[in-house]
Amino acid sequence: MKAGMLKTGDFASERVLRAGEAKLIILAGNAAGNTKKKFINKAFYYKTPVYIYGSIEDLSHSTGVVNRAVFAVTDKGFAANIEKHLRDANITEAGEWRK
Repeated sequence: MKAGMLKTGDFASERVLRAGEAKLIILAGNAAGNTKKKFINKAFYYKTPVYIYGSIEDLSHSTGVVNRAVFAVTDKGFAANIEKHLRDANITEAGEWRK
C-alpha cells in the first residue's frame, strides 16, 4: 500500500484495470456475486489474471484498509510474487475456465 503498488476497492481497481496498469486482481471469496462476475469478466477482457482468495476481513486486515473486496496489484514483480504464492497454495486463477 505504502509503495503505491496496490489499489483497493471497486472504483480504484476498475480504473487501473481499464488503464492497463493492473497486473493482478485479487477478489475476496465473500465478495458480492455481481462484483466477482464484473471483475472476472473485465480481467478476462483486459488479459489480467484474477484470483479469488480469503475473505473481505482477511484481505482488509492484511492490507490495513477496511471493507475492501477487490485489490489490484500494479507492479509486475509484486504481482508475479503474489501469483507464485497463490499457485503454491493450489489456488487456481478464477478466469482459467474462460481461456
